[in-house]
Amino acid sequence: MSVLVTGGAGYIGSHMVLQLCDAGEDVIVVDNLVTGFDWAVDKRATFVRGDAGDMDLVGDLIAQNGIGSIVHFAGSIVVPESVADPLKYYGNNTAASRNLLAAAVKGGVRHFIFSSTAAVYGMAGLTPVGEDSRLEPMSPYGRSKLMTEMMLADVAAAHPITYGALRYFNVAGADPAGRSGQSTPAATHLIKVAAQAALGRRDHVDIFGTDFPTPDGTGVRDYIHVTDLVAAHALLLGYLRRGGASVTLNCGYGQGYSVRQVIDTVRRVSGVSFAVREAARRPGDPASVVARADRIRELLGWTPQHAGLEEIVQSAYEWERALPARQR
Repeated sequence: MSVLVTGGAGYIGSHMVLQLCDAGEDVIVVDNLVTGFDWAVDKRATFVRGDAGDMDLVGDLIAQNGIGSIVHFAGSIVVPESVADPLKYYGNNTAASRNLLAAAVKGGVRHFIFSSTAAVYGMAGLTPVGEDSRLEPMSPYGRSKLMTEMMLADVAAAHPITYGALRYFNVAGADPAGRSGQSTPAATHLIKVAAQAALGRRDHVDIFGTDFPTPDGTGVRDYIHVTDLVAAHALLLGYLRRGGASVTLNCGYGQGYSVRQVIDTVRRVSGVSFAVREAARRPGDPASVVARADRIRELLGWTPQHAGLEEIVQSAYEWERALPARQR
């Protein structure tokens, strides 16, 4: 049966499409191209431009292509923007996911994998957070994702569908073969921004907050290579297809790096000492979020292959350097 990937023209979604196509899967991609790029979709997949929340469109695709599984990436992801425009996030993330789930149930889809976030944990502190940690999202972005997790649990209890929700930590890096990477010019990801500065495409990098209760005063995050992330999705899909029960899992390495450490690594990899400016904290940003990630390793046998920060930065930098030629 086919796999539907929503948001498959975006950063993480395009890597998922590569992973599935490399495995010989029949892949259908739905993306409205608001932040994605049609050229980023692997030519082995079938691309359809449209909204993941369009129930008629998705219903037709399920019926026409025998879709048995959905991997759902489509949505909005910028925390400060969600604070300024919460209704956008409840629309693009929560309401659209509700419609997608309705189409999935009606069409008899058996398995659903959801792109959730570590933002559901909120102000987690310096101790790594496990899946059973308290859920206190600090932003509409985090709340919109948590609401979808709750919908998934309710839908799976009422209908013959199983799901996996992966709570991502900070995704970075690019496909090692150079086939895809973070391509949105105005992306807010720190490693992307720092790579742009190293290449002269930004005049500086902002550090948002230097007074957090962390070792160097800047925010600490668990950075995960996008290729390891989509490998976890593939393992999760296999687990669900074999009859595994619905599950929610952290997807991170369990190692935190501060903003200053990331900037130093980008400077070292690029050989460029770009300008850095200190700025006030952004609304909705916790001091530190690091994964306790033993459960995903034990349940799925997930073994990260690209866990070093320097390797993550190197792949992101190489992608950023090659991106202008790719976009012509």
